[in-house]
Amino acid sequence: MITVQTNSDGALIEVELSGKVTSTDYANTLVPAIEAALKDHDAVRLLAIVTPEFKGYDLGAAWSDTKLGLSHWRGFDRIGVVADLGWVQTSVRLAAPILPCPVQVFSMDEIETARRWIRESLGAIHVIDLGGPCVQVSLMGKLDSEEYSQARSDLDTLLSNRDGFRLLIDLREFDGWQGLSALAAHFRLAAGHVGMLDRAAIVGDKSWQKMAQRMASHVLGARTEFFPSDEIQDAKSWLAAG
Repeated sequence: MITVQTNSDGALIEVELSGKVTSTDYANTLVPAIEAALKDHDAVRLLAIVTPEFKGYDLGAAWSDTKLGLSHWRGFDRIGVVADLGWVQTSVRLAAPILPCPVQVFSMDEIETARRWIRESLGAIHVIDLGGPCVQVSLMGKLDSEEYSQARSDLDTLLSNRDGFRLLIDLREFDGWQGLSALAAHFRLAAGHVGMLDRAAIVGDKSWQKMAQRMASHVLGARTEFFPSDEIQDAKSWLAAG
């Protein structure tokens, strides 16, 4: 048996599994809930609570589970599994490295911790005043669009009395964006402040980040430089000079 509870904005689905789960449970309950959520969201977060009464899948349900995963391979933002059954925990941990999203296993007495984890952002944006005209924006983890709303407010407050600024973009702990909505928010944040930008330093280690610096030098209309992670102090000195 599968029961489904969806939060108010539809992006988070909590599922409870008990007894013997059949293909009918998937077809009539779980699949419609996930597909309805994906109509309005780039990805959904799934919390599966496996009760002690769970007896496993029948053959049809196992096949339905495989089809669901394959057809919506990129449709999950993160997956949490709450279970005390050892074989369930082991199965999830073995599958986690090949899944395209973060997966975490919790015991039944950690159910509220699991609910907090499934709701929390996996990333953060820190806006730091470096003094003078220099500002550091550190992108950390895998960002969702909500993080950009706070970052915009923080940056606007910091720049409210400035005619221009110099920007250090710290990508040392950046893992990417959670869907197209987060990527769009990133570009909106950049577009809203590009006219004030005097120069920018990008700090990171990935090849695409160095390529992004080259593209930014043409798009931003400001001087940009790329610095490896271990040269972040050099990046700050370059920004402050002149």
